Amino acid sequence: MVWPAVCGGFLLGYRLMQWICVREGFDTEPLDNLLLYIFAGAIIGARLGHVIFYDPVFYFSHPLEIIKIWRGGLASHGGTVGVILAIWLFVRKHPQIELLWLLDRLVVPTALTACFIRLGNFMNSEIVGLPTHGHWGVVFERIDNLPRHPVQLYEAASYLLIFILLLTLYRRNGFPKRGFSFGIFMVLVFGSRFLLEYVKTPQAAYAADLMSVGQWLSIPFVLLGGVFIWRSYRQQQR
Repeated sequence: MVWPAVCGGFLLGYRLMQWICVREGFDTEPLDNLLLYIFAGAIIGARLGHVIFYDPVFYFSHPLEIIKIWRGGLASHGGTVGVILAIWLFVRKHPQIELLWLLDRLVVPTALTACFIRLGNFMNSEIVGLPTHGHWGVVFERIDNLPRHPVQLYEAASYLLIFILLLTLYRRNGFPKRGFSFGIFMVLVFGSRFLLEYVKTPQAAYAADLMSVGQWLSIPFVLLGGVFIWRSYRQQQR
């Protein structure tokens, strides 16, 4: 169920990016190649992120399992790094496109795509929450019979709100500050991810002290987003 959600999110994001390019008078032809770059970067990065950060002992002992992505095991932090690297490679082959200009606009469809992915995780009983006595608890029969936090829906809702915010900002001013919307995206997406880790079952095959692996990995992304927001304001003041 998660793969149709992933593909649907990517295709909808592609159409949204087409709309942005047409709105700003940019050629939409390179978008076909960009979609391939981003899809490959997301899948490869997410898989390697899961292998390295969540279950390295198993995968390094069974290297052939690394390529079996259909069995699950994709990490959003690794996927984010993979997508950024893919966009950087794409821009190198298309020097007429500015990297920050592209990143600022891609965060709009990316937030929506992330929402779709978490809905797919919910339907597939993946990345479940901790048990809860609240009436909103959901029983994931593939896991057990305990009512659990539907943390996938929490994340999907947060990403949807971030998408609405970014789209509203874009429609109002067109993102005049280079790097600002990218920074906002990083702070809000990974800030919400950090908070929601408190009601999520541990994803790593090993214990993490003080905070979960997902929380430790989210901190650098939040800080990176803060740097981009700060730089955008500094550049505007010059």
